[in-house]
Amino acid sequence: MQLTGKSAIVTGASRGIGSAIAIDLAARGALVVVNYNSSAASAQEVVATITSAGGKAIAIKGDVSKLDEANALVKAAIDAYGRLDILVNNAGTTRDTLLMTMKEDDWNTVMDTDLKSVFNCSKAAIRPMIRQRSGRIINISSVVGLSGQAGQSNYAAAKAGVIGFTKSLAREVGSRSITVNAVAPGFIPTALTNVLTNEQKEATMKMTPLGRFGKPEEVAYAVSFLASDEAAFITGVVLTVDGGLVMQ
Repeated sequence: MQLTGKSAIVTGASRGIGSAIAIDLAARGALVVVNYNSSAASAQEVVATITSAGGKAIAIKGDVSKLDEANALVKAAIDAYGRLDILVNNAGTTRDTLLMTMKEDDWNTVMDTDLKSVFNCSKAAIRPMIRQRSGRIINISSVVGLSGQAGQSNYAAAKAGVIGFTKSLAREVGSRSITVNAVAPGFIPTALTNVLTNEQKEATMKMTPLGRFGKPEEVAYAVSFLASDEAAFITGVVLTVDGGLVMQ
């Protein structure tokens, strides 16, 4: 799965799954934009990891929950690399609590970061992709968007929304040779999952047929496949990378 010369944006790429995606895309030859909102030092570390391995990457700050900043991010990527071939909508956050104690801000923050950012960046990317009659959009959802999870009604709703958005946009732009797919990770130890108790983690592992947690790199491999020419006839799918936790 070579991506030589392809340009890519990965949102929320300063750490966790996003950084793994950016590093893997670059290792396969892609020219990568490492997007971040507040973690500038971490984003530069990702860029340094890529460039020290012989790849090419730049870090660009932008709050992709805001449409004007998403537009600016896409413009900056095209200014840097001349085109945009791959968009990975990975930016996300959690504000876990039961619904009866959930504040409106907890709901709005997760919706803006996890769902509205997908709308913003995809809308910004679609026009140049349509002009070049090619493109790959990969949206990072979650198995929680398929199964639900107590204490995560905001996160589950946002990630389920990502799936519906993915399928709808895939139908809209397929005639222009643009594919739109989603990857739904299971339990991948990252900063977002560190808030879970040991009991919650152990319960999740017991429900996972492969009997272990996933690695950020394993999600990245799935993304790189969907971004590749080998996946040119795949669109509108939800690829679960979860060790069998949620079987469809």
